[in-house]
Amino acid sequence: MTVLRSALFNAGFFSLTAILGVACLPMLALPRRFALRVMRLWARLVIGWLRLTCGVEVRVLGAERIPRGAAVIASKHQSAFDTIVWLTLVPDAAYVLKRELLAIPLYGWFAGKVGMIPVDRAGGGAALRGMLRASAAALAAGRQVVIFPEGTRSAPGERVPYQPGVVAVAGAGAAPVIPVATDSGRVWGRRAFRKRAGVIHVSVLEPLPPGLPRARLLPALEAAIEGETARLLTIPTPPVDNRVD
Repeated sequence: MTVLRSALFNAGFFSLTAILGVACLPMLALPRRFALRVMRLWARLVIGWLRLTCGVEVRVLGAERIPRGAAVIASKHQSAFDTIVWLTLVPDAAYVLKRELLAIPLYGWFAGKVGMIPVDRAGGGAALRGMLRASAAALAAGRQVVIFPEGTRSAPGERVPYQPGVVAVAGAGAAPVIPVATDSGRVWGRRAFRKRAGVIHVSVLEPLPPGLPRARLLPALEAAIEGETARLLTIPTPPVDNRVD
């Protein structure tokens, strides 16, 4: 049944993305806030569809720490789920993402319109400076910049080096850095077709104060995220009771 549910989710995911994207294309000619509403609606529908078809529940721990204004959200990255969920959790997420994603029809057009922050990994110093300018502008506008400090997805239990880009982004504006842990990879694996029934935890930790030097910020961020991620991986993920049979 897992394979069938996963196939149903994937079919619905691509259909929903195509139908909603085409239906809302006129929004791209309107002010940015209209495209943002489309992306936030899309994210809510995707997560609702994930629960309905695959029995995946999302539990947010420390929700009271989620910022409403400018902040750098530094999140563990185990799954494509992580690139969707923050559109539902904060009012105006600005993801730091690969430039290639903006070339994807529909998704990329809306992501560009709402002001996601693209990074050309082969662009060297010029690309980094562009990312920092965009991050500073987003923070100055009161947005929440979402960045994955590892720079790539990692499997549950795997640790990869944290990249200094998060320190540069944090230094681009006087905003707190919010560490976030997750165990999303247990349910929705890296490049995985199958989605297992269970619970995805998103744990929002105590913010780190703005202005910490790199020598303190990166170790503190890694210790907080990895310690909480390890704890989350010990929590059972029982199936929720509203799956499709």
